[in-house]
Amino acid sequence: MLVSAAHAKLNLSLAITGRRADGFHELVSLVAPIALADTLTLDVGRPLGLTCDDASLPADGTNLVLKAAAAYVSRRPSAQVGHFHLAKKVPHGAGLGGGSSDAAAALRLLDQASGDPLGVEVLEALAAEVGSDCPFFVRARAAIMRGRGERLEVLPVAARAALAGRKVVLVKPPFGIPTPEAYGLLAKAGKYRGPAQAEAELATWVAQPSSDPSAIGNDLAAPVFAKHLALPVGLASFRRTCGANWQMTGSGSACFAFVADGFAHARLREDVRRAWGAGAWVEETVISA
Repeated sequence: MLVSAAHAKLNLSLAITGRRADGFHELVSLVAPIALADTLTLDVGRPLGLTCDDASLPADGTNLVLKAAAAYVSRRPSAQVGHFHLAKKVPHGAGLGGGSSDAAAALRLLDQASGDPLGVEVLEALAAEVGSDCPFFVRARAAIMRGRGERLEVLPVAARAALAGRKVVLVKPPFGIPTPEAYGLLAKAGKYRGPAQAEAELATWVAQPSSDPSAIGNDLAAPVFAKHLALPVGLASFRRTCGANWQMTGSGSACFAFVADGFAHARLREDVRRAWGAGAWVEETVISA
């Protein structure tokens, strides 16, 4: 039995610089893994299949784990396969990349089982066939993400060190936001950030990484917040009662804030329940850059 953690990610900043001819969007994003993770196991030698402890998720060929396995077998038809079991901790529809991370974990496990690994570069290419942000999760190291998400530049050592271990708190309302919906709302608004501006803002942070990179902003937040008013109303309440600078990650609906020791977690949990109801989610974690 082989086991792999599938860590979630945060888009600490997300600039969308335009729409491509293929329908995807160009982005410049600072992305970091966090300690929060699903667990994927592979029972080698059994027929290819998937079970999951979250009954709301599909366990058929539409699941990214099995899509990743199909991509791996397509590249290596003689690959040893097996039965996957997924234990979920990362909520879906949150902008935390849980499904993409699960897919990358499947690629790593199949490569581990092969006895003749393809290596991370090939796995990243296979991951790009599965989803735009899947390549990031193959190595899961803090990076700048460009293109539609497949072009990665690992952060310099000093910048990764400045992020590693920083405490964050995550909040999510009971509803998720499909990625196509978020990008569709932005496309309708037509408000893109200039590429030069996006690169300059990120370069400024990399040169002085002790500051809060979430201040660069997330271009998907404004159109998403305009439609889903519970998000900005809730975050405004959390700022008043608990402080911290809240920002949406990815396409949402999860939001995050950097926090220090002594942060009022109990007060936040109470406020989140009051704002978003019993189905809301709160998680304390750290960046594992």
